[in-house]
Amino acid sequence: MAENCIIITGVTGYLGKAFINELIKNKATKSEIVSGGTSLVFTGRSEEKLAALKSEIKSEIKSEFKNENESRVEIFVKAMDLSSEKSRAEFFAALSFRGEKVKMLINVAGADIQKPFEEYTQEKLLFQCRANFEGAAAMSLYAVQNAAKNAKIINISSVSGIYPMPYFAVYSATKGALTSFSLSLSREVKKRGITVTAILPGAMPTREDIRKQIRGQKAWGKLAAEPPSVVARKSLRAAEKGKRKVIVGVWNKLMNAATKLLPLSLKMKFIEKRWSKISKDAF
Repeated sequence: MAENCIIITGVTGYLGKAFINELIKNKATKSEIVSGGTSLVFTGRSEEKLAALKSEIKSEIKSEFKNENESRVEIFVKAMDLSSEKSRAEFFAALSFRGEKVKMLINVAGADIQKPFEEYTQEKLLFQCRANFEGAAAMSLYAVQNAAKNAKIINISSVSGIYPMPYFAVYSATKGALTSFSLSLSREVKKRGITVTAILPGAMPTREDIRKQIRGQKAWGKLAAEPPSVVARKSLRAAEKGKRKVIVGVWNKLMNAATKLLPLSLKMKFIEKRWSKISKDAF
């Protein structure tokens, strides 16, 4: 059993896989993983996808290293519905049984549901709130209470959480809450040597519905979008430097700076006009 672990939620998605690739490319992290000192812990909603991903990563590492090194790589997978308290409790129990300390937690999982609020169901509303904020906070609590020395927490938030967004109201509210929570927590745990980094990317060209949305935004969407590989790389770099909040992408940074002095009503009117034409729900 490894002494420490790196946990990634939402690992079967595009960004989750990008984080794995970046971790394995990092010389120091790769050394710890290959030597068996640090295990990889993957979670997502599908047991089948997790098993396939585990096999894929094992094969990739085996092709790069000698068999005796590959056999020491430890990958633990367990399906979890991040929006379910019961499912989270079962996941935490399995982790506690392993007895590993959390070296890094990467909270990727989330639900980017986007539509008029009146079209939600009560079930869909609770799912998005719990997956985007409650689940990430619960994972952070486990990580803080079981942290290894100099542990790092990365919470994937969004630039959509910077301002209230009509027609994206629940998503922007939960991501805004996650950013605020991350910044507050970073101060609380700083004295223990733990860092918490909130990452605020724009849209990422992953699922086809998201690609379609980016195309629909024309130049604006293309300028704001960054591929998962870039988001993962910049996230890990920011965490290594101990940064508390990072907006990913030059365009997103410029837009945030340029709109700070504009009246909120004007910003919301602009958002309403653009986002009222977009609807997506892949969950």
